[in-house]
Amino acid sequence: MPSLRWISEFPELNVRTYVRVNDKPGIYFFSLDAGSTLAVRAARSLLNLPYYSAAMSVVSDGDRIQYASRRDDDVKAAILSASYRPLGPPRGAIRGSLEYFLTERYCLYNLDHRGSPYRLEIHHPPWPLQPAEAEFTRNTMPAAAGLSVPDTPPLVHFSRRQDMVAWAPSPV
Repeated sequence: MPSLRWISEFPELNVRTYVRVNDKPGIYFFSLDAGSTLAVRAARSLLNLPYYSAAMSVVSDGDRIQYASRRDDDVKAAILSASYRPLGPPRGAIRGSLEYFLTERYCLYNLDHRGSPYRLEIHHPPWPLQPAEAEFTRNTMPAAAGLSVPDTPPLVHFSRRQDMVAWAPSPV
């Protein structure tokens, strides 16, 4: 199905970890915030993914992007306020590198509504990564997921866009 701007293009933010099930690498989401109530409702009802509606804005200011997200959930409220910019030309991640490990994942794992694990296969072209810098004014996303992050500079990459396709989930 072709991309429909008013349905499939919206800001999104996630807190995730990297997992391996039966030697197949994938990702597991602690949370996904989206600026589309429709996407949140669909992902929650169809896939039981931990999606949350959030007021989000993405504003370009020259080569810098101002990004803001506010999740107003009674139990798991979360805020991210940051600005970032790419610092170099796009390139693909080199197999075996940390960038490759972090970005070239082709499935996600989750639990269905009955608590049974499933895998959702996805496909996308290799990420066109650009080195980047970021300034975080506020970030309560990890804490809202019950996580803490070290007080070290983050590893930051930028990609203008990434299209993907997904298949129906299958039991693990």
